[in-house]
Amino acid sequence: MAHSFVSQLMHCVFSTKGRRPMISPELLVRLLPYIGGIARENGFRLIHGGGVDDHIHLLLSLAKTMSISKAMQLIKGGSSKWIHDTFPEHRNFEWQEGYGAFSISISEKARTINYINNQAEHDRKVDFTTEFIAFLDAHEMEYDLRYVFD
Repeated sequence: MAHSFVSQLMHCVFSTKGRRPMISPELLVRLLPYIGGIARENGFRLIHGGGVDDHIHLLLSLAKTMSISKAMQLIKGGSSKWIHDTFPEHRNFEWQEGYGAFSISISEKARTINYINNQAEHDRKVDFTTEFIAFLDAHEMEYDLRYVFD
Protein backbone atom coordinates (compact mmCIF):
# COMPACT_ATOMS: atom_id res chain seq x y z
CA MET A 1 0.00 0.00 0.00
CA ALA A 2 1.45 3.37 -1.01
CA HIS A 3 -0.21 5.45 1.75
CA SER A 4 -1.06 5.01 5.41
CA PHE A 5 -4.66 5.53 6.46
CA VAL A 6 -5.37 5.93 10.17
CA SER A 7 -8.60 6.60 12.03
CA GLN A 8 -8.03 7.75 15.61
CA LEU A 9 -11.25 9.06 17.13
CA MET A 10 -10.86 9.93 20.78
CA HIS A 11 -13.50 11.05 23.27
CA CYS A 12 -11.54 13.16 25.75
CA VAL A 13 -12.77 14.36 29.13
CA PHE A 14 -11.06 16.63 31.62
CA SER A 15 -12.07 19.03 34.33
CA THR A 16 -11.01 22.25 35.91
CA LYS A 17 -8.56 21.96 38.79
CA GLY A 18 -10.46 20.76 41.84
CA ARG A 19 -13.56 20.58 39.63
CA ARG A 20 -14.21 24.24 40.39
CA PRO A 21 -17.17 25.66 38.41
CA MET A 22 -15.17 28.10 36.27
CA ILE A 23 -16.48 27.48 32.74
CA SER A 24 -19.40 29.84 32.18
CA PRO A 25 -21.58 29.41 29.08
CA GLU A 26 -20.04 32.64 27.74
CA LEU A 27 -16.54 31.24 28.19
CA LEU A 28 -17.43 27.84 26.72
CA VAL A 29 -18.84 29.37 23.53
CA ARG A 30 -15.47 31.04 22.90
CA LEU A 31 -13.28 28.26 24.31
CA LEU A 32 -14.43 25.49 21.96
CA PRO A 33 -13.59 27.37 18.72
CA TYR A 34 -10.22 28.28 20.24
CA ILE A 35 -9.53 24.61 20.97
CA GLY A 36 -10.59 23.85 17.38
CA GLY A 37 -7.93 26.32 16.22
CA ILE A 38 -5.27 24.66 18.36
CA ALA A 39 -6.19 21.33 16.78
CA ARG A 40 -6.11 22.69 13.20
CA GLU A 41 -2.74 24.39 13.75
CA ASN A 42 -1.31 21.10 14.93
CA GLY A 43 -2.68 18.79 12.23
CA PHE A 44 -5.62 17.18 14.00
CA ARG A 45 -9.34 18.02 14.28
CA LEU A 46 -11.85 18.90 16.93
CA ILE A 47 -14.94 17.15 15.59
CA HIS A 48 -17.19 18.24 18.42
CA GLY A 49 -16.93 19.70 21.90
CA GLY A 50 -19.10 20.67 24.80
CA GLY A 51 -19.16 20.86 28.52
CA VAL A 52 -20.50 22.30 31.70
CA ASP A 53 -19.11 24.55 34.41
CA ASP A 54 -16.46 22.15 35.70
CA HIS A 55 -15.45 19.89 32.78
CA ILE A 56 -15.43 19.50 29.03
CA HIS A 57 -15.79 16.70 26.51
CA LEU A 58 -13.97 16.76 23.18
CA LEU A 59 -14.28 14.40 20.23
CA LEU A 60 -10.95 14.53 18.42
CA SER A 61 -9.71 13.00 15.21
CA LEU A 62 -5.97 12.61 15.65
CA ALA A 63 -3.45 12.60 12.82
CA LYS A 64 -1.48 9.39 12.40
CA THR A 65 1.59 11.04 13.93
CA MET A 66 -0.19 12.70 16.89
CA SER A 67 -0.22 11.00 20.28
CA ILE A 68 -3.12 11.65 22.62
CA SER A 69 -0.72 12.90 25.29
CA LYS A 70 0.69 15.52 22.89
CA ALA A 71 -2.80 16.57 21.78
CA MET A 72 -3.88 17.02 25.41
CA GLN A 73 -0.72 18.97 26.23
CA LEU A 74 -1.36 21.33 23.29
CA ILE A 75 -5.06 21.78 24.05
CA LYS A 76 -4.86 22.18 27.81
CA GLY A 77 -1.72 24.34 27.80
CA GLY A 78 -2.79 26.53 24.90
CA SER A 79 -6.34 27.04 26.09
CA SER A 80 -5.29 27.79 29.66
CA LYS A 81 -2.84 30.46 28.47
CA TRP A 82 -5.51 31.94 26.18
CA ILE A 83 -8.02 32.09 29.05
CA HIS A 84 -5.48 33.87 31.28
CA ASP A 85 -4.53 36.34 28.53
CA THR A 86 -8.09 37.02 27.34
CA PHE A 87 -10.12 36.97 30.54
CA PRO A 88 -8.41 38.77 33.44
CA GLU A 89 -11.21 37.65 35.78
CA HIS A 90 -10.10 34.04 35.10
CA ARG A 91 -6.40 34.43 35.92
CA ASN A 92 -6.83 31.65 38.53
CA PHE A 93 -8.18 29.22 35.91
CA GLU A 94 -6.45 25.83 35.72
CA TRP A 95 -7.20 22.48 34.15
CA GLN A 96 -6.73 19.36 36.23
CA GLU A 97 -3.45 17.58 35.59
CA GLY A 98 -4.90 14.41 34.08
CA TYR A 99 -7.52 13.54 31.52
CA GLY A 100 -9.53 10.66 30.19
CA ALA A 101 -9.17 9.64 26.56
CA PHE A 102 -11.36 6.89 25.20
CA SER A 103 -11.09 5.53 21.68
CA ILE A 104 -14.31 5.18 19.76
CA SER A 105 -15.18 3.57 16.44
CA ILE A 106 -16.65 5.53 13.56
CA SER A 107 -19.96 3.77 14.21
CA GLU A 108 -20.06 5.49 17.64
CA LYS A 109 -19.39 9.00 16.30
CA ALA A 110 -23.03 10.18 16.17
CA ARG A 111 -23.80 8.69 19.59
CA THR A 112 -20.74 10.40 21.08
CA ILE A 113 -21.72 13.77 19.58
CA ASN A 114 -25.22 13.32 21.00
CA TYR A 115 -23.74 12.49 24.41
CA ILE A 116 -21.59 15.62 24.32
CA ASN A 117 -24.57 17.75 23.24
CA ASN A 118 -26.60 16.56 26.22
CA GLN A 119 -23.99 17.23 28.90
CA ALA A 120 -25.98 19.85 30.81
CA GLU A 121 -29.00 17.55 31.07
CA HIS A 122 -26.85 14.51 31.84
CA ASP A 123 -24.94 16.30 34.60
CA ARG A 124 -28.15 17.21 36.40
CA LYS A 125 -28.60 13.46 36.95
CA VAL A 126 -25.01 12.21 37.36
CA ASP A 127 -22.07 14.08 38.89
CA PHE A 128 -18.70 14.26 37.15
CA THR A 129 -17.05 11.72 39.45
CA THR A 130 -19.71 9.09 38.77
CA GLU A 131 -19.68 9.87 35.05
CA PHE A 132 -15.91 9.55 34.78
CA ILE A 133 -15.77 6.28 36.74
CA ALA A 134 -18.49 4.93 34.42
CA PHE A 135 -16.24 5.75 31.43
CA LEU A 136 -13.32 3.94 33.03
CA ASP A 137 -15.48 0.91 33.78
CA ALA A 138 -17.08 0.85 30.32
CA HIS A 139 -13.61 0.82 28.75
CA GLU A 140 -12.42 -1.88 31.17
CA MET A 141 -9.62 0.30 32.50
CA GLU A 142 -7.87 -0.58 35.73
CA TYR A 143 -7.67 2.18 38.32
CA ASP A 144 -7.29 2.84 42.01
CA LEU A 145 -10.03 5.24 43.09
CA ARG A 146 -7.64 6.89 45.56
CA TYR A 147 -5.62 8.25 42.62
CA VAL A 148 -8.23 9.02 39.96
CA PHE A 149 -8.98 12.59 41.05
CA ASP A 150 -6.75 15.35 42.39
